[in-house]
Amino acid sequence: MTAQNDTDAIIAPNDDARHASKMVKKKAARDKIMAAKSGEKGLIIVHTGAGKGKSSSGFGMILRCIAHQMPSAVVQFIKGAWDTGERRLIEENFAHLCQFHAMGEGFTWETQDRARDIELAQAGWEKAKELIRDDKIKMVLLDEINIALRYDYLDIAEVTRFLAEEKPPLTHVVLTGRNAKDSLIELADLATEMTLIKHPFRAGIKGQKGVEF
Repeated sequence: MTAQNDTDAIIAPNDDARHASKMVKKKAARDKIMAAKSGEKGLIIVHTGAGKGKSSSGFGMILRCIAHQMPSAVVQFIKGAWDTGERRLIEENFAHLCQFHAMGEGFTWETQDRARDIELAQAGWEKAKELIRDDKIKMVLLDEINIALRYDYLDIAEVTRFLAEEKPPLTHVVLTGRNAKDSLIELADLATEMTLIKHPFRAGIKGQKGVEF
């Protein structure tokens, strides 16, 4: 064994012991923090930003609810005409646990009919209110509602008022889409902004099955 290896053999156990001691202290501190967190609340959760992952995160939480046998629901604004993997999975396998309402007909540049887009968005919001008021449903995902709010298809004041005043205390509501309104972010219990760093679309790669839909 070389002199360097001898030194490594001596130092490594000391490093392991210091690490273990540090982790014991860290665990004690974390346990103390967690012991003080006993409350439960139905959260208002906003996923926004230019980066990918907003809807994906929302559907991830819906699948967690399904796994816990918690009734849930999805109202999909704007892009509801798409045949997506998550919609197919839920409707074909978990319809007894999760209602899925696709209320849109495509992005605004595809529909090219503002009056029709507004009509569908408002119908989606009425369905959303019905689902949120049902206290048997534990989570409602409002996918891409931020787009409908951005274009003023829905009244942001009405949406925030309803969430603040009429949402049952233990119901979670998740709202996704770019350009979330400031008043919605202020109301939210949890708000996350997805930051775009790189996207394959810019390199000429189209949206792909299993990644985008």
